[in-house]
Amino acid sequence: MKKAYVFPGQGSQFVGMAKDLYDERSGAKAYFEQAKEILGFDIAKIMFEGPEEELLQTSVTQPAIFLHAVVDALTKEEFDPLAVAGHSLGEFSALVASKVLSFEDGLRLVQVRANAMQKACDHQKSGMAAIIGMTDEKVEQICASIDELVIPANYNTIGQVVISGTEAGIDLAIEKFKEAGARMAIKLKVNGAFHSPLMKSAEDELAAKINEIEFHKPICPIYQNVVARPVLELSDIKENLLRQLTAPVRWTQTIVQMKADGFDTFEELGPGKVLSGLIKKIN
Repeated sequence: MKKAYVFPGQGSQFVGMAKDLYDERSGAKAYFEQAKEILGFDIAKIMFEGPEEELLQTSVTQPAIFLHAVVDALTKEEFDPLAVAGHSLGEFSALVASKVLSFEDGLRLVQVRANAMQKACDHQKSGMAAIIGMTDEKVEQICASIDELVIPANYNTIGQVVISGTEAGIDLAIEKFKEAGARMAIKLKVNGAFHSPLMKSAEDELAAKINEIEFHKPICPIYQNVVARPVLELSDIKENLLRQLTAPVRWTQTIVQMKADGFDTFEELGPGKVLSGLIKKIN
């Protein structure tokens, strides 16, 4: 058995998340106290009690998911990863798990990322949609045929791609995908075009913060979303982390590569089991 650890991204949050870790894991409470001090608000209270509307704000959601996943990893009785990967936001959790970033610096980067992405979302009407039942190539072809900005954003699993773009682009794309026979083409409840050129301003803000943070050599390979392969060089890790905001999340390709490299077991750390379900569909 060759095990890798994977960390989820935005969308896996729920009210009550991480309460079991807080109550039962030795050392967990200290991380929540550190998070409160760094973020400037009581994130544990929102995670445990809600309200859901507040938890769904990007500036809260991203730190909450990061905190849950990282505490899950760092307080495990045995955690000696051979490889790690994270879906979108989850890549920051993977970087902490592989010792590239300290917990504190990882959380600071996530806070900057979340706030910058929220600003980019507010700047222009944009969105995302899930396309199910079409090949990656067909999704790319249809997106390219639309005059408005719309691109594949998340290659999640076989037959499931999320697209990003302007509001008009997403509406046109949904019509075209339905005409082309997609099993499902549905707009997602997000207020921005994540992993698209519309996040360029957020990329610039994150770059400034990354330059202030100390990165360390990873204790194991980290498979990054942008390149879908293991990365060990710090300069490459930083570059890929930045590109991730405007480039697609190649999760399907990442898992295919990990399986080709001999990984046959994947343990998901953090809220939910979304990635576990996606991985089962990837041969």
